[in-house]
Amino acid sequence: MKKEIIVFNGKNIRRKLVDGKWFFSVVDIVGVLTESENPRNYWNMLKQREKESSGIELSTFCVQLKLIAEDGKLRETDCADTESIFRIIQSIPSKKAEPFKRWLAKVGYERIQEIEDPELAQERMKSLYEQKGYSKDWIDKRLRGIAIRQNLTDEWKNRGIDQEIEFAILTNEISRAAFGKTVEEYKKFKGLKRENLRDHMTDLELIFSMLGEASTTEIERVQNPSTFDEHLKVSNKGGNIAKIARVELEQETGEPVVSDENFLDIPERLKKKKRKRGEMNFIENN
Repeated sequence: MKKEIIVFNGKNIRRKLVDGKWFFSVVDIVGVLTESENPRNYWNMLKQREKESSGIELSTFCVQLKLIAEDGKLRETDCADTESIFRIIQSIPSKKAEPFKRWLAKVGYERIQEIEDPELAQERMKSLYEQKGYSKDWIDKRLRGIAIRQNLTDEWKNRGIDQEIEFAILTNEISRAAFGKTVEEYKKFKGLKRENLRDHMTDLELIFSMLGEASTTEIERVQNPSTFDEHLKVSNKGGNIAKIARVELEQETGEPVVSDENFLDIPERLKKKKRKRGEMNFIENN
């Protein structure tokens, strides 16, 4: 997984990795630099003003990519790579432009470093999860799950799956087979909206997610499906392998694996744990 939302001065900026290059949401950047209440309108007026004053079409610096919108759906959005963003920024009168350029250049440089040394990307991700308060055991499982997911998507791409909607349908099939819920149903069950579902899974949920996707990958390799329907059947088989293991564990323990627990309140839970440890130390020492 590559993090597709980054933060500048407390504001979210959406981005997407395409052929090893980051493309950033122009509207989000306009919002950050102008603090406009309606950055989309500002961007439209900026394009019109630049066309009239210099004859330059700022849209030519952009590509349309599907990014997650506020309603949680994928929508076509004007995006630009680092070089094109620098050109667009020249048209925006803002005191924040220079510090933003330096920040954006740093983000781009980090990507170059990660291409040369992939372990850096993993270390940065690990550090991010640690800062959010996740346990080291959980982080290890999460990172392993990311690698397994990447192996699966690579298998799909090698066999002609290249549309986001196709990835989503196949992923839903694995999830439905393994847990009895689609990704969206699972997120709703956990009380999530735009958050990443796997960032809110328990250790066991992560383990069975990995089992479902790793099983799907192996079946893909052996059976070599060629049509989308065949891929769908393989995804169902992989998910069912995880389901069988999950059900067997639930029968042995009498406890469900699928949990409504999420990690939205990690900082608060950490505070509670610290308070509890303090209380226990007080009891033991008195």
